[in-house]
Amino acid sequence: MKTYLLKRLLISIPTLIAISLVIFTILALAPGDPLGEFATNPAITAEVRENLRRSFGLDQPIHIRYVKWAIAFFTGDMGYSFTSRSPVIDLILQRLPTTLWVVGSAYFLGILVAFPLGIISALNRYSLVDKLTTTFAFLWFSLPTFFTGVLFIIIFSVQLNWFPFIYNSTLRVTDWNSLIAQFKQSIMPISVLGLYQAAILMRFIRSSILEQLYQQYVRTAYAKGLSKFRVIQRHVLRNALIPVVTLVALDIPGVFTGALVTEQVFRVPGIGSLLIESIYRSDTPVVMAITFIYAVLIVIFNLIADLLYALLDPRVNYHP
Repeated sequence: MKTYLLKRLLISIPTLIAISLVIFTILALAPGDPLGEFATNPAITAEVRENLRRSFGLDQPIHIRYVKWAIAFFTGDMGYSFTSRSPVIDLILQRLPTTLWVVGSAYFLGILVAFPLGIISALNRYSLVDKLTTTFAFLWFSLPTFFTGVLFIIIFSVQLNWFPFIYNSTLRVTDWNSLIAQFKQSIMPISVLGLYQAAILMRFIRSSILEQLYQQYVRTAYAKGLSKFRVIQRHVLRNALIPVVTLVALDIPGVFTGALVTEQVFRVPGIGSLLIESIYRSDTPVVMAITFIYAVLIVIFNLIADLLYALLDPRVNYHP
């Protein structure tokens, strides 16, 4: 196991270097001038703009800029934002708690809904319960989050006036009333994201369990006299969860990088909205940092998923 882990880590290094190189090149060649906002400002002369460009290193060749960025990034320096002049790490850390609260809670809600409904649906195939859960899954999976988000706003904010339709980023939880207000403004974005995620996981869990129910080892377990609950708990679920682990593990990085569409709909000041704003402003250091962090998380959680296989399935053995 240790040898396998070491090999995977060694493979991950050139993979991440290649990813960072591709992202950096695309952003460097993309249209848009990060200092374009100064062009319309008569108080800023061409000489000042050129000095700013030089101070940000934009006058240097792409390969030199990439090497400097890579060295700085891997030493903990993500650079400075072109627009706000603030350290990129500070901008990300300011948005991270909101993203973890909203997107993390939504993902947790999705798991809580998907696992029991997916299992019940598979064990009661073609029943009324299965048809209802399948209809629910297809409905929420088919509808994009920007549509359901607007629909929630119309119903629960405009018509019923239950929840605020814009997320208040200045709200601070200091007492019971502010805590209630925090929950009220989070319910709609969490529900939209959570139900969408639940629909995806539910269908995947149902299919995975159905695939295992008719395997030979299940018939053998029944022939030995084991109860249905015992067979499902000890045999079916353990094998059915193996492919689900991959899906869950690869989705977890999205918790850290935010939900681009939903954060825009509800004006949630998370990392997703920061990424969209930075793309509009050609703020390359912020975009580069967020996208590369997402790539790093994907690689890490992919490795974690592979290691979890050995815990869920004793047949999986990583030989040196």
